[in-house]
Amino acid sequence: MSSSTTNGDAKFGSRPTAILHRTPWRPPVASSAEGIYITLEDGKQLIDAVGGAAVACIGNGHPAVKKAIKEQVDKVSYVYNMQLSNEPAEELAHYLIGASKGAFDLVGFVSGGSEAMEGVIKTARQYYYETGQPQRKNFIARQLSFHGNTLATLSLAYHPTRRAPYAAIMNSENFHHVSPAYAARFKGKDETEEQYVERLRKELEDKFIELGPDTVIGFVAETVVGATTGVVAAPKGYFKAMKSVCDKYGALFILDEVMSGMGRMGTLHAWESYGDGVSPDLQAVAKGLGGGYAAIGAVFMSKRVADGVRDASGFWKHGHTYQANPLACAASLAVQKVIAEEKLLDNVAVVGPHLGALLRSRLQGPNALAAPFVFDVRGGGAWWAVEFDFDGPEAAGKLDLAKIRGGEHFAMAVQARALENGLVIMGFTGGASLDGKKGHHCMLSPAYNVTKEQVETIVDIFVRSVEEVLREAGL
Repeated sequence: MSSSTTNGDAKFGSRPTAILHRTPWRPPVASSAEGIYITLEDGKQLIDAVGGAAVACIGNGHPAVKKAIKEQVDKVSYVYNMQLSNEPAEELAHYLIGASKGAFDLVGFVSGGSEAMEGVIKTARQYYYETGQPQRKNFIARQLSFHGNTLATLSLAYHPTRRAPYAAIMNSENFHHVSPAYAARFKGKDETEEQYVERLRKELEDKFIELGPDTVIGFVAETVVGATTGVVAAPKGYFKAMKSVCDKYGALFILDEVMSGMGRMGTLHAWESYGDGVSPDLQAVAKGLGGGYAAIGAVFMSKRVADGVRDASGFWKHGHTYQANPLACAASLAVQKVIAEEKLLDNVAVVGPHLGALLRSRLQGPNALAAPFVFDVRGGGAWWAVEFDFDGPEAAGKLDLAKIRGGEHFAMAVQARALENGLVIMGFTGGASLDGKKGHHCMLSPAYNVTKEQVETIVDIFVRSVEEVLREAGL
């Protein structure tokens, strides 16, 4: 897209945008939104099928959340958390710990997912510092993972594309990696699922031994991998196996549920349904916590970690200016109450499988135009992904992807075409190989209160967009 058509704005004359955007052009500008519908400044209406980035879990403009925010503005808009606490933060903390059914004992609030994972890293280190094990300094995470955009969280994760510009200044001394739990791509042809899990368990244990078991702080994983590979859940038994290694050597078992948590997979915590029911020692959440109404994230701490800190210094040696912000906590509490009171996870249990079934039927069915190019349709709850592959025996040689307008990668072209067709989705590349050079996948993560009829419209537009790009590539 040319800057003349994307950066000019009548409100501000013809000058380019004054924002350094995350795209080479100025994205379309949203003027208003209600539920899953977004209206642009030119009056065009879009359906948000991805919640921004799996954030807007109850859609925009919910009256209960708007009311809570307005009431809190009239009471207290800001206090500094090291000087004063505030009522919505205290109430939200009790609400979340109570909803964890004993899994967690304390929570700390931050301003988003990257901050939450940064908080996890520091809290894990503080735990061992406070409990007399200062030699523990190493984290083990996984390749093809993403844990945030700070230098520490980029070092912890292994997302090749996002790491690349900063590789020279990243920490490789304290952050180490093992293989992803991505059976569709990396399980051996003759391996059973159990054998694959055992191979991954042994690899983790070997890494512990290589580093020195008493130097490892913990193993860190996304319960369901998000944008990097596209809604990839681990094989059954994987998390039990990984936790067994952590337990054997006294390390922490740590989960990142920034995307997958707070109801996205159909249960409040994704580990309840997609993590073998194994609760972690530390867990990060964010996106679905505030639902887009406020910038908020959280670090959950098990009794083990909480006691380790309480019995020593007694306080969290970590903080930010907007931590436990009253407005953010009031908004988040209202979002969580809407999810519970309107029984939205019950709705997810109905519309989620419907979304998955429609995607499989329309994209992989016997009459599906896209079928030869669809590697996988996967997901659960209100989170689904479609992975495309153009190298398989049925797909090879049928398309010329260079013909796609603008020379875009396929998934990115589908994202752009869907937007033209009135649908917001996310497209990604590089999730099918460890070097980040292969793979195309699209992600859908609608609001928990989406209706079956809206799901059907979403799938109609998405499939049409996929087929249009396929035809553009010569099908």
